[in-house]
Amino acid sequence: MFQLNQNSFVFPPVTLANSSGLLAYGGDLSVERLLVAYRNGIFPWYEKNEEILWWAPNPRMVLFPDEIKISKSMRAFRRKSNYKITQNQNFEAVIKSCAQVHRGGQKGTWLHDEMIEAYIKLYKMGKAFSIEVWNDKDELVGGLYVVISAKRVWTGESMFHLEPNTSKLAFIHLAETAQEKDVSIIDCQLYTDHLASLGAREIPRDEFMLYLTD
Repeated sequence: MFQLNQNSFVFPPVTLANSSGLLAYGGDLSVERLLVAYRNGIFPWYEKNEEILWWAPNPRMVLFPDEIKISKSMRAFRRKSNYKITQNQNFEAVIKSCAQVHRGGQKGTWLHDEMIEAYIKLYKMGKAFSIEVWNDKDELVGGLYVVISAKRVWTGESMFHLEPNTSKLAFIHLAETAQEKDVSIIDCQLYTDHLASLGAREIPRDEFMLYLTD
């Protein structure tokens, strides 16, 4: 594992990551370093008060936008629901909600204040965006946020729901928007059963890296 130079934004090749995908540690969460990282298939993931850890897993969990799976029950739910879906209406509320949602098997959240601040800066630069789901009381009840890693690659960072199926609504909307914008691939980073049920799948890291150079 490599220690990053505080004064340089250079990362080691992703092929040097260990079997878990851990590549390097150290550095900072400046927007300059984050943009270089995502452009090279690398992302930060660490717990509060720990050294910053940088990852490039192999295989990589991704969604090809036209492979989004919408079940019959979900199609019916979308038709009948009164939820409103927006983009970039409240990025800060979305990322803070992602941080607050309890996730099984995790002691706490990896989305601590330092990371929240860093991604808000990316958003203000136009390098990240949010999708929000609102109920009929105009309450934010679901959503996700995304980093624009490359021209045709979006990285879905985290999502949340406070009412059933609202994170699915946000994710499906993301996939449909990606199709409209001619985005080639949505990077989901790591495998989960939930993402797989929505059509995401693992591909070799080398294959994923090709999309970042497109």
